[in-house]
Amino acid sequence: MEKYYGIAAIGLICLVVLLMGNMKQKAGMISTFVLRAFAGALGICVVNEILKSQGIAVAPGINPVTVLTVGTLGISGFALIYGLFFYRLL
Repeated sequence: MEKYYGIAAIGLICLVVLLMGNMKQKAGMISTFVLRAFAGALGICVVNEILKSQGIAVAPGINPVTVLTVGTLGISGFALIYGLFFYRLL
């Protein structure tokens, strides 16, 4: 009977270690998303101000869709947002 408790304890410890590693990986993904979203929102503000000072009327706003796009795709999402707005000018 003690043999089964030992096997169960080893299995439980292995499961806990696997769950801890999985949670650490997800925390890294979430922090990366939040960092990208914050940097993207800041970048949109800066580029909007630069374009406004040049007299160009392209100004995507900061809303959940743009933040989600930039947070998920990164720099390519930032380029996508401005690409769509410049396409509308054509």
